[in-house]
Parts: sequence; structure tokens; C-alpha cells
Amino acid sequence: MPSLWRTKSVEQSIKDTDEPGHQLKRNLTAWDLTVFGVAVVVGAGIFTLGAKVAAGKAGPSVTIGFVLAAITCGLAAMCYAEFASTIPVAGSAYTFSYATLGEFTAWIIGWDLMLELALGAAVVAKSWSQYLGNVFTGLDTTAGIFDWGAVLVIAVLTALLAIGTKLSARTNMVITAVKVAVVLLVIVVGFFYFKASNLSPFVPPSQPVEGGGRVLDQPLFQAIIGEAPSNFGAFGILAAASIVFFAFIGFDVVATAAEETRKPQRDLPRGIFGSLAIVTVLYVLVSLVVTGMVPYNELAPIVDGQPDPEAATLSTAFATVGVTWASKVIAIGALAGLTTVVMVLMLGQSRVIFAMSRDGLLPRSMGTVNPKTGTPVRITIGVGAVIAVIAGFVPTSDLEEMVNVGTLFAFVLVSIGVIVLRKTRPDLPRGFRVPWVPVLPILSVLACVWLMLNLVTFTWIRFLIWMAIGVIFYFVYSRNHSRVGQRERGDGLKLTQDQYRAARQSFEGGRDN
Repeated sequence: MPSLWRTKSVEQSIKDTDEPGHQLKRNLTAWDLTVFGVAVVVGAGIFTLGAKVAAGKAGPSVTIGFVLAAITCGLAAMCYAEFASTIPVAGSAYTFSYATLGEFTAWIIGWDLMLELALGAAVVAKSWSQYLGNVFTGLDTTAGIFDWGAVLVIAVLTALLAIGTKLSARTNMVITAVKVAVVLLVIVVGFFYFKASNLSPFVPPSQPVEGGGRVLDQPLFQAIIGEAPSNFGAFGILAAASIVFFAFIGFDVVATAAEETRKPQRDLPRGIFGSLAIVTVLYVLVSLVVTGMVPYNELAPIVDGQPDPEAATLSTAFATVGVTWASKVIAIGALAGLTTVVMVLMLGQSRVIFAMSRDGLLPRSMGTVNPKTGTPVRITIGVGAVIAVIAGFVPTSDLEEMVNVGTLFAFVLVSIGVIVLRKTRPDLPRGFRVPWVPVLPILSVLACVWLMLNLVTFTWIRFLIWMAIGVIFYFVYSRNHSRVGQRERGDGLKLTQDQYRAARQSFEGGRDN
């Protein structure tokens, strides 16, 4: 069915950014983008994930897991940077796929991103609520099945995002500065209790999972080759890399703000690479501190008489060495960190939905931009409401891997898209070019697929169910309402080269705010 693979030209994508009533205000700089990237990445992962994975999966070699995840993200980041500087339009992986791999693929990735960002924001909002209770001792942030703490933070951030991107960026900057300062304090204090002997063995010997475990709960790769479920050892490092990848999720959200950037060709690559470099250094240092302070087999606190790796955090590590005051400082840093994570994930989701509605794959009435704030207020409020319901009423556990598989899938398509666009449109100006094409994009695909194979089987089943629902929605609604499809049928005028040049000149020169 040829219409499934129709593409939206780069020229048309750029021209649509000037469509009356659907224009985003461009007022972000490279610094704003870097802060956005650090804000969304430095969150729950740095305060909880490293200790948890070290205690239950990899020991001190969790550091290798962080490095492997960072390398994978770095390869994908180059592909994102080239795309974002070539097609500086809202929507990130969705928009990039539409220009290269066709409408159906773009819809699938957009549908995937909607799940990834919504679940990510809901999970982090619930963590924010828990840390709020830690900061204010005795405060109960839940009332029965209703988590009012999570709903509160979502409501406040929804209002900020609706008012304007620049205001939310400034708020983001202040809160991000607080949490980075807390992380640096943790690193400095932790090194005073660092013992090199705690890092031995750096790669603990493989241990079978007690009771054998269920097939659905073991990594897909192990299930395929018939390997018994195990922790630590080589498979432990691979599992760690796949899990701590969750801690890096968010740098790609920088690309969703392309249409709101003053000089996208220059500033988007800087924002993407700058944020990724900063968080990689912080993660490696924190993981070294945690495993150097406390032996990995003592990181898990005792719960109901048994060690519980899931309960291991930075706070428990410091408590083990007697630095109890650090738990409050870490809780404050985590509260600040999680606030900005939720904010940027909500920003990313609203921009993906905005791009899809402007293309007609979702109802176009959703994508109207408020002329005063320059933001898609309807979508922002709708996104906030949906995430509030999920976070307020739905128990969200074991969803990190669900977010991971969606993100890695997006990375795979973006990496393939770079190769395709180099072949089909070599004439396009690119603010950044991935070196050694197609070698590096292919390596990016392989690295992402490898991490996906090391996610548990049940995660794949849930992911495929969500994708199946998306396919049904596409054929019932989106395919018939597609603006690109309407132009193919003669409902719209074909964009000329003169119109393209005018659109690109307007975009690169910037609109008057």
C-alpha cells in the first residue's frame, strides 16, 4: 500500500512552522537547551538507579553499564543532532521519520513517544511525591488510592508550560542549579569515605536468580539462547546497561524544542552534546562513589529480614557509613531533580502531539497555539490532565523498562533515517553532520537493538500491545485525515522551491516575538 510510505518533504515541514495559528514562539538558546537536557536527565536515576542496579545486578561494574549506555546515547545523539539541525521542526523522532521513512513509520514512532513520555512523567511524578514526604517528615502525600502529591506537581508544571516556554526554561535553570549542586556535594562528601577495596571484585561472579525466575521476567536475549536467569557477571553488566539507560532518557527531548530555538542549526547540536557530556560525567562519578563507599553486597537495606536491592539508594549508602544528615540533602536534591524531569518530559510530549495534530494524524483542533503565550495551551493542559490521572490513581511500578524500549526504538529509526536522508536529500544544509556515515549510524542501530534484547520479555509483550493499538488508530482515523494525503489527492497546493526558500529564510532569520 504505497500511501503508507508517503513522506512529508523537508520543505513542507519547514513551511508548516509559519502556518497561522500553529506557530510556536522561538526564544530558546543553546544554554536553555543544555539546561533542559541536564534537567530531564539528572533525576531519579542518579539518586536511586545506580545503587539499586549495583546491589542487585552488577556490583561495581555498574559503572561499565553507565559507560555502555552513554556510548549508545552518544551514537544516537549524533544522529539526532544532524536531523535537528537539518529539520528544525517540533516533533523530534516523529518529524525526522516522516521526512525519511514515511508516514506510517512516523505515526508508529509518534505513538511510541506518547507512551514513553507519559509513563516517564507519571513515574517520576510519583517519585517526587514520595520524596516530598521524606523532606517534610510525617507528611502523607497519598489519600487512599489517590496520590495528591504527584497531581500537585503536575498541575503546577502544566501551568508553567502553558504560560510560556521561556518562563519554564528560567524556572528550570534555577531548579537544575540546585540539584546539580546537591549531586556535586554528594560526590565530594562520598569520596571521603571511598575505599578502593570495596571495588573488588569489580565484576562479581555470575549468580543464578533464586528460584530460577520466570521466563517473562528474564532478558529477552537470555530467553532466546536458553541461558538460565542470572545476575552479576557479563550478563549482569549487559542487564545493567539496559536498565541504567533509563537514567539517560531525556537528552533526545531537546530535539522536540527545535521549532522554539532561535538559531537551531547551531544551538541544537550544542544543547544535545552539552547535556549528554555533563550527565555522563556525573553518573560515572556517582556510581564510583556509591560502590566505593559501601561493598555492593551491603548496599541493599534489610526489609522484612531480607536484603532488598530495590530499596537501595544514595541515601541508604550514606546511612550505612554513618552520614545520616546526607539523606535530607539528597532528598532535597531529588525533589528538585524530579521536578525538572517531569517538566521537560511534559514539554516533550506536548510538542510531539502538537506536530502530529498539525499534520492531521491527530485532530488539528488540538494543535492551536495561543497567540499570547506562543504555546499549544490545549495540548499542554490535556497532557497534564492525562498524566495527572495516571500518576494520581494508577500504581506505577516496573515501568522503567517500558520507557526504555520505546526510547531505544525511536533511536533505531532516527539512526536509520540519517542514512536515508543523506541518500535522498544530500543538498540540504546541515548544521551538524554525523561523521563516517553509514558506519556510525549502523553502530548506533546495533547498540540500541542489543540493549533492547537485554530488556525483560514481559516488557516486549506490553510494548507490542501498545503498538498494535496504535496501528488500529492509524487505519481508523489518521490515514484518512493526513494533510500529506490530502495534498496527494489535490486538496492542497504543492509547495514550490520559491516557497521553500522563503520559509527557510523566515525560519533561520527568526520570527518577531
